[in-house]
Amino acid sequence: MRLRALLETDALGLRLLGGQDELDRTVRGVMTTDLRDPSRYLSGGELVLTGLAWRRDASDSEPFVRILAGAGVAGLAAGEAELGDIPADLVEACDHHRLPLFAVHETVAFATITEHVVRQVSGERAGDLAAVVDRHRRLMTSGPAGGGPEVVLDLLTSDLDLRAWVLAPTGRQIAGAGTPLPGPLGATLAGHHLAATRTGRRAPHRAAVAGTTYSLFPIRNAGRGAVPASRDVRESVLSDWLLAVEADASDWPAARLDLLQGVTQLIAVERDRREAARTVRRRLAQEVLELVQAGAAPAEIAARLRVAAPVLLPGLGVAPQWQVVVARVDWTAADATAPGGVPGDIAGGPVAQALLEEILVDPAVSGPDSADRIAVAHTGEEAIALVPLPAGPAPLPDTVGDATDTDADADTGLPADGDGAVRETGTGAPAAAGTGTGAGTGAGAKPGTGAAPAAASQDPALHADALLAAVREPLSAGLADDGRLTLGVSAAVHSAEGLRGALEEARHARRVAAARPGRVCAAGHHELASHVLLLPFVPDDVRRAFTARLLDPLRDYDRRHRAELIETLEAFLDCDGSWTRCAARLHLHVNTLRYRVGRIEQLTGRDLSRLEDKLDFFLALRMS
Repeated sequence: MRLRALLETDALGLRLLGGQDELDRTVRGVMTTDLRDPSRYLSGGELVLTGLAWRRDASDSEPFVRILAGAGVAGLAAGEAELGDIPADLVEACDHHRLPLFAVHETVAFATITEHVVRQVSGERAGDLAAVVDRHRRLMTSGPAGGGPEVVLDLLTSDLDLRAWVLAPTGRQIAGAGTPLPGPLGATLAGHHLAATRTGRRAPHRAAVAGTTYSLFPIRNAGRGAVPASRDVRESVLSDWLLAVEADASDWPAARLDLLQGVTQLIAVERDRREAARTVRRRLAQEVLELVQAGAAPAEIAARLRVAAPVLLPGLGVAPQWQVVVARVDWTAADATAPGGVPGDIAGGPVAQALLEEILVDPAVSGPDSADRIAVAHTGEEAIALVPLPAGPAPLPDTVGDATDTDADADTGLPADGDGAVRETGTGAPAAAGTGTGAGTGAGAKPGTGAAPAAASQDPALHADALLAAVREPLSAGLADDGRLTLGVSAAVHSAEGLRGALEEARHARRVAAARPGRVCAAGHHELASHVLLLPFVPDDVRRAFTARLLDPLRDYDRRHRAELIETLEAFLDCDGSWTRCAARLHLHVNTLRYRVGRIEQLTGRDLSRLEDKLDFFLALRMS
């Protein structure tokens, strides 16, 4: 279509401010942006729509227009809702670069212009598909009648015989037509997409899985939260949606590829709408977090929680339990020679926030409903989620604790031994019988999912390993060889008094996860009970000095006499100091064992009958 055709459509409310002689330019697409440098997302021929949020002062207009003109866009349309009249400096810059400039009346939504341009352009390039694009207008309709992305995908199936799904970066299905995409397949496709994006390959990406070929189209955020072209691609790779089409697009004509690109633009509008809806929940989480970190009175925190509960758990009659989840994404320095890599720091907090919002959604549940019950804030490099849990059954007392313990320790704010907080085993499975089967099997149902196992009624809490079981594969591909995701989960708390302790507990658990190898690691609150897990945090120089003082005399003696004192020490400690069991394990006479232990004590000056010396040897062996 031609630019002048836009002026002839009264419904678009466009007013020409400059570029009368350039109205015969061809429009090949449309893009909405408030980025200061949107060049990454431009391929030429677009009508660029902007709300002018990028403009801080008059000096910003010239570089912005220069970037657009250099990218070969067809024209620029600026909204009047933000500043009223279009600034004169922008008009002057467009005149200088011979870029047609339109003013968009404040009553006209950019979505209306986007839909019109996509419909017209696709109709001209592929007449047989024009009806499909025309019917996509329903996607832009707010409310239940709009249908969301499913409308577009249904039309692709019915009119073009294309099966397609919208996937999150974790592989979770957000929308689809017909048969749902199996969870493992979605994760595999998302992994292919993320890996291809990290290597700088041009989309659509081709993936062959189990004999079926899929084409993967990125659905990029072009709103205010988008990553500028001059920044590192790693800032957005873990948050962008993708469109997976069951077809090989490598031999498609340009008209069909253009249509699919138009479809991704329409879905991106819907995604931006959902992102805007998250701001309320993010603000609630930020307010509670600031109160907790500032040491506010429990009554004040409780009041904010009462405000948050109806938003996050609508219809809930009683105050819920709460869990805190802390996540962090760390990147090494980018390689400026690699595709998409530029040097510079990467803001990890927003990346972790978007990623944690997705991770906390049950991967078995499609659509946005369960995500509406998650509140995530970010501070510095951390993302912190405040997760409400429906009130579970009455807690059972610990077998070794006092059944009269209260919900939170008055001094620390942490859950006390008998508080009924979820107890987990070392594998992420709940310790209580009948409460789940472990990581990756649905153990630990997530709030609001509606698809939990039977155990969910007994154990609604989140479990660290289960959170990452379904998303480890795609996220590892997106993190590649220079990124890490670490995550910590607190126990459930029942009151505002326990929330500060839960935050610290989740942070400590994340540090435990960070000490482990691997790209994607998590730890739960139960893992903080063992001092062994604190060993990775001992500085290397302290570790070397401690182990050398205790173990080097034994190693030297073993080298000279082949006495196996180190092996004897390990077995003796493992047998809890039992002479009989240790001798039987080592196939020694008890007197021989006593001689070796005596030699160990002589060489080190320690007494293995003392608990303190046993503990020192145990730690030294673990750190060596």
